[in-house]
Amino acid sequence: MTILWQPSVEAIQNSQIRKFQLFLKENLNIEIGDYNSLHQWSIKNPIFFWQALWDFYQVIASKPPLKIKCSTGKAFYQTTWFEGAKLNFAQNLLRGNSEDLALSFINEENQKTQLTYLQLTHKVAKLSNAMRQKGIQEGDRIVGLMPNCVETVIAMLATATLGAVWSSCSPDFGFQGIIDRFGQITPKLLFTVDGYQYNSKSHSCLEKIAPLLNAIKSLEQIIICPFNEKSPNISSLGLEGVILFNDYLSDDLTLAFEHVDFNHPLYIMYSSGTTGVPKCIVHSVGGTLIQHLKELSLHTNLTHKDTLFFFTTCGWMMWNWMISGLALGAHILLYDGSPSLGRADHLFKLVENFHVSIFGCGAKYIDAVEKAGINPKEYYAFKNLKTILSTGSPLSHHSFDFVYQQIKSDVQLSSISGGTDIVSCFALGNPTLPVYRGELQCIGLGLDVAIYNSDAQAVTAQKGELVCRQPFPCMPIYFWNDPNHQKYHEAYFNRFEHCWAHGDYAELTPNKGLIIYGRADATLNPGGVRIGTAEIYRQVEKIEAVLDSVVIGQPWQDDERVILFVQLKKDECLSEALIKQIKQTIRKNTTPRHVPALVIAVNAIPRTISGKVVEMAVKKVVCRESVNNLDALSNPESLEQYNPKYWSET
Repeated sequence: MTILWQPSVEAIQNSQIRKFQLFLKENLNIEIGDYNSLHQWSIKNPIFFWQALWDFYQVIASKPPLKIKCSTGKAFYQTTWFEGAKLNFAQNLLRGNSEDLALSFINEENQKTQLTYLQLTHKVAKLSNAMRQKGIQEGDRIVGLMPNCVETVIAMLATATLGAVWSSCSPDFGFQGIIDRFGQITPKLLFTVDGYQYNSKSHSCLEKIAPLLNAIKSLEQIIICPFNEKSPNISSLGLEGVILFNDYLSDDLTLAFEHVDFNHPLYIMYSSGTTGVPKCIVHSVGGTLIQHLKELSLHTNLTHKDTLFFFTTCGWMMWNWMISGLALGAHILLYDGSPSLGRADHLFKLVENFHVSIFGCGAKYIDAVEKAGINPKEYYAFKNLKTILSTGSPLSHHSFDFVYQQIKSDVQLSSISGGTDIVSCFALGNPTLPVYRGELQCIGLGLDVAIYNSDAQAVTAQKGELVCRQPFPCMPIYFWNDPNHQKYHEAYFNRFEHCWAHGDYAELTPNKGLIIYGRADATLNPGGVRIGTAEIYRQVEKIEAVLDSVVIGQPWQDDERVILFVQLKKDECLSEALIKQIKQTIRKNTTPRHVPALVIAVNAIPRTISGKVVEMAVKKVVCRESVNNLDALSNPESLEQYNPKYWSET
């Protein structure tokens, strides 16, 4: 594989990974040279490794752990971590220098809000004390139907100060999608906004308030944060228990932190919900904190000197991941709105204007900028930008080239992969390793990741399923309303015994990097040959006329055939010549099995609200099956055109 970037000797010596290695030498008398040796040590000595992280980051706790790892059975979920430790998540995020910037927010209209760590702490205190006075206590569920703004961060941190549990969705979720999620966890308090903006259009949220109060009987109050208007008229709603954010706050600036167990619930997150009612995945206070510290510091090289900006909504786990950057004293940039406002490279404009040093986005955004014919380096200097993170879907080889040719030649491009299931990553970046074209740089420290073939044998340089062979602190502590862990077991442990199967189709490279081929449950199987959908997307993205695509397998004549749906650029048409070009490109760079039997033009590709292509939903429509939970989709109306009645099956 081609090396696209290499760190300098000086950069390696100054990296957080190197500092951690020196810490191990000075405190444990353990000297480890390269990253591969460090990773092997971390999985062979998990107790020493996770304890070392705790000490290295000086986690604030009122009680230290008595045991780092305790197993009561063979199953992963019968392992607990850092037993006896008492800590508070918010306290560990609010320890930055009081005068340093903690948060900056900007919206589509260029309105800005900035808070220092001291100002953020004061606002959290006002909300925390108000919630305490209203009877919110440890274990209560607090939910946010919120945009990516400072009030959302304040609400989450205030919730955490009390030992309560936070869960959020972005305000563009449909009503049933909200009920399918929040309705399961019986929240006491809901934060929302009067409305939000997207692509210069305003959308009201007020009409959802009364139905939410009626549908979720556990709700005691709804707090409305002014967002579209400075003083929204909520009296016209005629509802009790609805109050404006500023009217709810206490004047008390004293901030008390409830210390809870390491394995106490912090976040409830949700599976995509495209194939059934979303599963409610519960993550712990300590597991989330220590994993995010590890990833943001050691793997992303984030420090108090950095500005971190990840384009995300509050319905995607990358929001939770980004906000944990506060624990390292970093400056977090929040943006709510269209990534292509005015022009496709709008996010890069924000990167330039806010001197962002670490920028993250979905892989499709990088592809969209390239497809728009924009070369960001022609407009922006990116003097501060040192790292670009990409996730959400596999980053194509072509996009790797685009980043280095048309964005910045000396940037670390880290394609990362994990998910809501672990609120973090299995494979991600490394500031001490080179970037190889098309590869994720490394497997995360402390994670015994392997690629299994169908016989549960670990393989290298072969495609298989991504698994983790040992427990780890950031695994879910349980699923909500799953007392016997049946849903939990079915989600991760049905495939391989006593081994976490993540559901990704991947390959471990000779460089110890990883290639992700897409979800295993979306794997194609024509003629009995397993094909990752990402292998086809990677080729289709090379076709200039194609804006976006989705590929599925359709049962056909006792076999399965591949069908490719393409969304074309404006003024393009799906001619026989274009179909031939698409098929030839796929055949030339993959195998004849990858070549779709049919190529069909559509007006839009269906995606979840967090931007992921919903292959399974498309397959259900093609197979004339019903699709549940359409509210999980950002454009559910697009599914209708995939019905075979609109195209010929022969």
